[in-house]
Amino acid sequence: MAHDVTVFERESDSTTSPTGLQALDPEYRRQAYTRLAWTAMLYAAGYSIAFGTDWALGSMKWTGAEPRPEDIALGFGAVAVAVGVATAARRQWIPITYLSSFAILFLIVGAFGINLGFLGWEHRLTPGSLHLGVPWVCVWILAFPGTVPSPPRRTLIGALGAALSGPLVMIYSVIVNGLGDDWTAREAASFIASRQVPAFVSAGISQGIAILVYRLSRQATEARRLGSYQLESRLGTGGMGEVWRARHRLLVRPAAIKLIRAEALGASESERRTVVRRFEREAQATALLKSPHTIVLYDFGVTDDGTFYYVMELLDGLDLKTLVERNGPIPQERAIHLLRQVCHSLAEAHDAGLVHRDVKPANIHVGQRGADHDFVKVLDFGLAADSRPNVGDDQLTGQGKVSGTPAFMPPEMIQGRELDARADLYGVGCVAYWLLTGMLVFEGASSIDVLLKHVQTPPPRPSSVSELSIHPDLDDIVVRCLAKEPGDRPADARQLARELAACAAFLDPWTSEMAAAWWSKRRATPPSRSR
Repeated sequence: MAHDVTVFERESDSTTSPTGLQALDPEYRRQAYTRLAWTAMLYAAGYSIAFGTDWALGSMKWTGAEPRPEDIALGFGAVAVAVGVATAARRQWIPITYLSSFAILFLIVGAFGINLGFLGWEHRLTPGSLHLGVPWVCVWILAFPGTVPSPPRRTLIGALGAALSGPLVMIYSVIVNGLGDDWTAREAASFIASRQVPAFVSAGISQGIAILVYRLSRQATEARRLGSYQLESRLGTGGMGEVWRARHRLLVRPAAIKLIRAEALGASESERRTVVRRFEREAQATALLKSPHTIVLYDFGVTDDGTFYYVMELLDGLDLKTLVERNGPIPQERAIHLLRQVCHSLAEAHDAGLVHRDVKPANIHVGQRGADHDFVKVLDFGLAADSRPNVGDDQLTGQGKVSGTPAFMPPEMIQGRELDARADLYGVGCVAYWLLTGMLVFEGASSIDVLLKHVQTPPPRPSSVSELSIHPDLDDIVVRCLAKEPGDRPADARQLARELAACAAFLDPWTSEMAAAWWSKRRATPPSRSR
């Protein structure tokens, strides 16, 4: 499962009985900004096309009138207002607390713009011309409730204001310009009233639409709550489930929530119960780990539909898989700096009797923690569930066996032998190989080919395939970690950390200033979108 949970922005949310858009899921809030921007741009485009076509084809001339300066100013003004609204929404200049009211105001102003454009001037105030404006206002009123979900009462006020724009504009035109020769006051009043019925009917229908949209949005928001946490946006997905950005609804603390689908826990109900119990035990053990390089576990549980979830700290940075994919292999000094932190995390876990079983670049996160850069966090301690074999898939597991990823599985796991902490050191060797070379230790046409090579084929030395310089001692350490027999690997994670530290003594140090400069440059350069 992907763990590129890069988050550089921060949101602040009210904790006191939010209403309107504040009561909705943040994902719906972001969508509201986007929809309002698109609605405003469509308004600007439609108004430009209608006004330009009207002018170019001379459709105004059937009354004998030419476009006046007021007409031209109105057209440019309406388009300018819509473009301004689109820009403000797209760049989220409007605070979320005012977005709904701002959208309702745009609904009313937009309706006045439509009616003024078609109905407001003397040369159009004839019995045959007034039909032009009302249908477009109806479309505008009916389309708007789906743009920004708002409390129904607020939407009703906006819809009625938009519907009233027609009679107000007509009355204004009669007062300013008088009636045409074909009108009597009574006929004009009757005509104005009759032509506005569709607009008010549309306002009533839009109220029903607003109630439905807002209610569905609230229901979707409620459905995306797990205990005290509110799901906000999906960060990644994989074969077993998803990772979501979330926040604690009372503490407003950001978090990442991993969801594991019920069907991924086992084929039968008894299997799922067994796996969930194992998850609970291991989650409780993981929560006791204190290494700063181990992901912090806040909470875990099972939803009503059987989905297992656990809540962890939200990290700032990216995983080692993505780091190398985007930037290529890294200098050996930096690789040692990162690997020693991985060993720090694993050493404590092994002391507690936990074997990670899936040490791989995607499960090791690097980023910023306070003032520290290149700070490592090891993810997913012992929480890989069992499932049926799926040859060719990235996640190859077997019923009753621990899960793993073929490119990083130690030989004893593949052979079904008993595992101990040294299985994780094999994974560290695979991670080191990836960091130093940008390549997997073994590749093949299928997962089976890769697994057989892990069991049978001696690994090439990193220095033989890397484009970067690798010290012989570091070369030896990686090869020893990749030994087929656990007894030929370093004795434990602390021993491996000491060997890496001794190797680092012969190299130029990877300093905190160098790490800060690297991350500063990364933030200044947009990340690749190739993934």
